[in-house]
Amino acid sequence: MKVNTMVKDWVDSYSDWFLEEGSVDKGKMTDNLYPYEKMFSPIQINRTTIKNRIVMAPMGNISMCEETGRPSDKMLQYFFERAKGGVGLITTGLVPVSHGIDHSVTELGKLSYFPRIDRSRTVFMGWRNLAEGVHAYGSKIFVQLTPGLGRVGNPQCLITMKKFPKSASLNPNFYIPQIPCTPFTDGQLKKIVKNMGQASADAKAFGLDGVYLHGHEGYLLEQMTNPAFNRRSLGRYSNWQQFGIDCVIDMRKRVGPDFPIMYRIDLSLALNETYDAETMDNKSLHKFKNGRSVKMTLEYMENLVKAGVDIFDVDLGCYDNWWLPHPPASMPPGCFLPVSELVKSYFKKKNILSNAGVEVPVVAVGKLGYPDLAEQALRDNKADMIMLGRPLLADPDWCNKAYAGKVKDIRPCISCQEGCINEFVEGGHPQCAVNPRTAFEHEFPADFKETDNPKKIAVIGGGPAGVMTSTIAAKRGHKVTLFDESPNLGGKIIAGSVPKIKYELDNYRQYLEREVEKSAKYDGLNYKPNTRATVDELKNNKYDSIIFAVGAKSMNLPIPGLDKIRNVDAVDLLLNPGKLENAKNVVIVGGGVVGCETAQWLTFEKNLNVKVVEMEEYFMNHVCTANRGHIIYNLKNKGVELMNCTKVVEFTPEGVKVMQNVSPTVPDPYITWHPILPENIENPLATKLKKEDAEKIIPADLVVLAAGVIPDDSLYYEALSKNAAPLLYNIGDSFANGKVLEATRAAYRLAVGL
Repeated sequence: MKVNTMVKDWVDSYSDWFLEEGSVDKGKMTDNLYPYEKMFSPIQINRTTIKNRIVMAPMGNISMCEETGRPSDKMLQYFFERAKGGVGLITTGLVPVSHGIDHSVTELGKLSYFPRIDRSRTVFMGWRNLAEGVHAYGSKIFVQLTPGLGRVGNPQCLITMKKFPKSASLNPNFYIPQIPCTPFTDGQLKKIVKNMGQASADAKAFGLDGVYLHGHEGYLLEQMTNPAFNRRSLGRYSNWQQFGIDCVIDMRKRVGPDFPIMYRIDLSLALNETYDAETMDNKSLHKFKNGRSVKMTLEYMENLVKAGVDIFDVDLGCYDNWWLPHPPASMPPGCFLPVSELVKSYFKKKNILSNAGVEVPVVAVGKLGYPDLAEQALRDNKADMIMLGRPLLADPDWCNKAYAGKVKDIRPCISCQEGCINEFVEGGHPQCAVNPRTAFEHEFPADFKETDNPKKIAVIGGGPAGVMTSTIAAKRGHKVTLFDESPNLGGKIIAGSVPKIKYELDNYRQYLEREVEKSAKYDGLNYKPNTRATVDELKNNKYDSIIFAVGAKSMNLPIPGLDKIRNVDAVDLLLNPGKLENAKNVVIVGGGVVGCETAQWLTFEKNLNVKVVEMEEYFMNHVCTANRGHIIYNLKNKGVELMNCTKVVEFTPEGVKVMQNVSPTVPDPYITWHPILPENIENPLATKLKKEDAEKIIPADLVVLAAGVIPDDSLYYEALSKNAAPLLYNIGDSFANGKVLEATRAAYRLAVGL
């Protein structure tokens, strides 16, 4: 198994990068390099001038179109908001052109949850309106085209349409590896090539400014142009470069010499560098060992330029190590700058110019939403442009604020990926955990409507839900008092931001503090920290409305013997790490996100021996695949034992007594190369879980309790019973356990309607 030492070093560094002095500081919202002269200078792509160096990344516009595939008002206003915010170049999410050929991209009734540009005149109007609206703010827009999804497409087509998903060769489906993807014929692939050319010609006719090929991450274009997936021995497309080159040639022929063509590519799948030889031998991965080398990728990129490509953005990884192309909270800021720097250096050394006779810009990607870091990368010639995806969902005015030097006003992305990715995996459309207006711009105006009926409002709880509710209500003219028991704002995210990998969550915590401070100064918000509100006091103050955003509390474990062993709640431990004194062997009870992130913190930052016990089949269930995968990958490499299907039955002075299901049917807890399916999706081919219990005692000198939380709603129900105010609301975790996404969505909708 061939391993590239350089790529291996990059991948390995993503596990413990935060231990290096000053590394976390690169991910802070500072303005030391202001004014950002390089970032806000123009650049030429082919014959097109872009006003600044910021590119909005392609964030999949799943379910943001009408069912015909025509861009809806939801999708249009979403992009207009980013154009208005100052982005130089906007790119759309992927748009398949292989309906009727790649069965995974079309739903029953020939409907689509993807935007379409290939259907008929039915969809054309939406694209023309999109281009015109973006241009109104001086931004340019490229449409991202994909030949298809292939093995990473939805395999439900086998059940709903009785048709197998397809790929370059006989490859396992990513979501359900037991389902094979059959190879496309050369004839089908040639038809897709023609469709790519036609879609490009249509894009130009509709007023869009360029086309963008989705060639990375293991989608169909990658499958055809990477020997890991393309193992064809006969026909035109047994040459792994040919399909991509044919697409570009046909596109260039249809759009002429001056229309920009962009290509998204990964320098390496990095599978051999991510997983050891034993892991790569498993049924899901064993066919993928012979991926494109770095040298092969660079040579292919050179040939793509000859065929007509004008600009590249470049990263690492694929679906099977999903945290690489979708860097989660635990990845370092600017993680792929060495990748773009290498490509830029290669192009310069070989004097590679586009067909327009100009240098081929290289776009840097990967956690660059920190203005100083982005500017420094451009000044150091590590890239020509900076691509931002999630930061522009978190704050569409990122560019305008950075240009004006208002860096502290930028609402920071927390890289949770719960809204932008996991939401559409679960059946919704892309949103944002910290910006509830994302993809709801058509519904909620940018400026808050001042109330015609000012009310006296109390908000209980200073977490994300409480802060958002109180600051918006105050801006709208209500008289608001925010009560919080804690001396500091943030609620549970105070503890959650303690591990160094949660630097972005700490950025958000500081942002909330600044928002309350501004609202107290300009909007009259009365913030009362260190104050426990009682129902009687609230009732006596005669509030018109009381909003309870108290949060959640840890569950009490009904397990005997807890008093016989040293134990601490995970949240309490994060806030008081001194409670680790003399601890060496730690058992964490609960394998959700809190338990696993605490395990990472204890293992990497505190050098402790850790085991994690979880009753259910999966660790970190319902967490975004990328975030979940990277944490579990790191824990495995650090030797942390993850014990799933394991129930704690008793605590003893010697340790934790458990009943573990040792049946071979228990899922491998360390699998990170395919995802957990949503609960409403049945895998009829999955191995049925059998029960074969064995009692064990796990030695421990400290037990960390992370078994879950329950809503802290007692104050709300007491207020309800005593008629404490005419209107009472209960939101956030005190209503139902959730994440920042659920808390802010509820808070925003409530506050704008009070």
